[in-house]
Amino acid sequence: MSRPSRAFLDPGCYHIITRGNQKQKTFRDKNDFTVYLSILKRAKRKHGIQLYAYCLMENHVHLLIDIAYARIMSKFMHSINLGYTIYYNAKYNTVGHLWQGRFRSKPIIKGQYLIHCANYIEHNPIRAGIIDDIANYPWSSYKERCLMGNKTMTDDIKVGTLLNIDAGTLSSLEL
Repeated sequence: MSRPSRAFLDPGCYHIITRGNQKQKTFRDKNDFTVYLSILKRAKRKHGIQLYAYCLMENHVHLLIDIAYARIMSKFMHSINLGYTIYYNAKYNTVGHLWQGRFRSKPIIKGQYLIHCANYIEHNPIRAGIIDDIANYPWSSYKERCLMGNKTMTDDIKVGTLLNIDAGTLSSLEL
């Protein structure tokens, strides 16, 4: 049986989830999280991705991205997942797949739901019972996005993105 096709929007926002194979831990120590974020940052720059929110959990990753062309998403995720798998297998002397199948992607309607999705992603550690205060979790975008932290990974969600209009339309609006 063939796998279902992805739903694509050009341009579009997507909630992406990738999980460790057999729900195994993909991040065993602090350095693993740091290396993944470094690979994510490089891939983001290389593929021209806007990253609005992220959360790295022990056995899975959530990303909220905005892309110009849907076909870029697979290349973006391939470079992240392959790069991190090579690092992980070398560090832990393992071989084979680290990630469970292909990543999942869900198109996100721009507007209010975009903010709700970012909040959902960042609050994963609370729902998992890891922490009580999301501001204390170092592997999510919450501090950058909500506490005006130093923007090193995430991009600002533009007003036009929330209104579901493009920049040209936004500039022609009379305020």
